[in-house]
Amino acid sequence: MATFSRRDFIKTAGLGAAGIGLYGLPAIRATMSGINRPHIVLFMSDDHGVLDSSPYGSKVVRTPNLDRLARESMRFTLAFAASPTCAPSRSALYTGRMPFRNGAHRNHSSVREGLKTLPHYFKELGYRVVLAGKVHVKPREAFPFEYLPGANRREPGKGRGLYMDLHTPAVDTLLAAHDKKRPLCLIVCSHSPHVYWPPNKEYDASAIDIPPTHVDTPVTRRVRTEYYTDVTLMDKRLGEVMASLEKHGYAGNLLFAYTSDQGAQWPFAKWNLYDGGIQVPLLVRWPGKIRPGSKTDAMVSLVDLLPTFMEAAGGRPPQDIDGRSFLPVLLGKKDKHRDVIFATHTRDGRMNDSPMRCIRTSTHKYVLNLKPDNTYTTHITNGNDQDGRDYWESWLEQAKTDEHAAQIVRRYQHRPAEELYDLRADPYETVNIADDPANKELVTRLRDRLAAWRKQQGEAEAGPEPLPETPRRERR
Repeated sequence: MATFSRRDFIKTAGLGAAGIGLYGLPAIRATMSGINRPHIVLFMSDDHGVLDSSPYGSKVVRTPNLDRLARESMRFTLAFAASPTCAPSRSALYTGRMPFRNGAHRNHSSVREGLKTLPHYFKELGYRVVLAGKVHVKPREAFPFEYLPGANRREPGKGRGLYMDLHTPAVDTLLAAHDKKRPLCLIVCSHSPHVYWPPNKEYDASAIDIPPTHVDTPVTRRVRTEYYTDVTLMDKRLGEVMASLEKHGYAGNLLFAYTSDQGAQWPFAKWNLYDGGIQVPLLVRWPGKIRPGSKTDAMVSLVDLLPTFMEAAGGRPPQDIDGRSFLPVLLGKKDKHRDVIFATHTRDGRMNDSPMRCIRTSTHKYVLNLKPDNTYTTHITNGNDQDGRDYWESWLEQAKTDEHAAQIVRRYQHRPAEELYDLRADPYETVNIADDPANKELVTRLRDRLAAWRKQQGEAEAGPEPLPETPRRERR
């Protein structure tokens, strides 16, 4: 991979050793124009659970384009979002800073004024920086993407908001017209498989897999087929974008990545710090650089994508962010990255007011619940049928006569102050072992490290600023 060092810059520009910064000056950008930097495309789905695709072990969900991409990519088995909620996760990815350091730690909140974000950095590197599809970060002026017109559309015959779909012909038009001599950084954000899920047309409800954290009812099975239908729709959109890139000649010099902003809108997933909420798929393809069909257990966070992409583009990642480049992992030079992962959840509007923080190692997860006395409610428990209320009601009904169902309902809505899970023996995090005397030392060590990290992040609160008294429409 070509790189552009400070020494090279001084030699080329004849400016002497004056310590001039590498980025931000038009003259420097022009000097760098001859570097063969890769086009960078990130395709990000919305609320896609890590286990709900064939490359990650599903025997049910049909994702042929993800299957193909996995064969051509490095597959990360331990990639994690900074938050299990849309806007905090995306804001963290685009800033390289965890939610409390960028300011957007509550859903629909804004990043702090004056922060540099992905489009700033990549414009300074000479890239055209485009976002197509879902946005869900604010304020917009803090994220000066070129927002692609026509990339969002309403699904025919349906309503507003959560019925939006990614319109890939707009992406195809962009790729056809773009001058490939200028490197392109393109972020493509699917609306699927975020609710509302479309009617099922291809999955057999009787053959659907039911996770051990769910209550197996006919309604659960029906709704799960709808979720899988939306996953397959997202996969179709992914395939359309991949086909456009190939058709228009981008494939050879292209770093292409696929991930999701967080887990799916199911209990113990989205809005939760269990792996169902924060673990995400991550596939990265770069012909000639990354070994096709490879797999890594290196632990990475989505805040690491920004510095990784920058280094791949020949830039120098900033030192004052939380993200760290894992380019050596991609290039096969290292097989480890982080020893722990941190994640936070604060609140989503007036629901989900059960703030929590976690630290995850390769073997264990420690969760700190800051308001354990709160009954945990989400759009699933308090929303409408299209949010999941229909199958939740069936869980409540079954819990009246089925103790297993009753335990699942209680565990979802009532959280202890501390949780500890052995992920090797209990990958679905169903048995809290925090109170086991044998784990006292481990709990203390993880608790102390999480406390030190929270202090470093500048947060010690149980939640954000009070919400206004006037009720507002709940959004996701």
